[in-house]
Amino acid sequence: MKNSTFFIFMLGVLLTISACGVSKYQSNSKPVNHQIWDSLLQKHVTEKGWVNYKGFIQDSVLFNKYLTILGNNHPNDKHWSKDERLAYWINAYNAFTVKLIVDYYPVASIKDIKNGIPFVNTVWDIKFIEIEGAKYDLNNIEHGIIRDRFNEPRIHFAVNCASFSCPRLRNEAFVAERLDEQLADNTRYFLANQDKNQIEGNSIKLSKILKWYGGDFKGAPYHGIRGLLKKYGPEFEEGAEIEFLDYNWELNEQK
Repeated sequence: MKNSTFFIFMLGVLLTISACGVSKYQSNSKPVNHQIWDSLLQKHVTEKGWVNYKGFIQDSVLFNKYLTILGNNHPNDKHWSKDERLAYWINAYNAFTVKLIVDYYPVASIKDIKNGIPFVNTVWDIKFIEIEGAKYDLNNIEHGIIRDRFNEPRIHFAVNCASFSCPRLRNEAFVAERLDEQLADNTRYFLANQDKNQIEGNSIKLSKILKWYGGDFKGAPYHGIRGLLKKYGPEFEEGAEIEFLDYNWELNEQK
């Protein structure tokens, strides 16, 4: 009976650890160059973020070379600055999302991919990413690493889920030297995009991203969604009520 109780206890502990995110990985790697990813984005993604997935398939050798670079170099606190680590993880999230679409192409929506894969709740739970032996899914990267460790809510306008209502896939790589500038630009672009947010006078209709992750903006310097809008969004009347738009999961493919 004691052994059975101990087994149940340890199983619960392991499941809790797994659910709470990703432990810090020990690596001795040095910061990587994102030039290959940058060149692919400039070639196959428009300024508005529409993606030519067939182009990525045609450039699969170069694309896989970049993914191999990511897979061989896990960020660490020893050699990487905070901005180098954050730029890496944003690029990794976006690149592996494109990889997922390419592997199952053609698809109408990223949410269709999980069908037929056993024991997977969502497409974001598929553990197809391996970085220096550590296995991740997209949820691990976004929630267990980026949101958990960097206290940078503007990442919600930088990571791309391959869908119409997502923030645009920026057509250049994120780099440490310009990270603040790039995050600010993506935030302004997203909030001003009438397909994703409709902000005018006393009418504020926002993307559900800000409903799902509005809590990430509670602290300084935003102190809430309205503070975010004042800093980066179009003008609005102070007393305007906030509504949230339906989310469109259609693939963000060039037509």
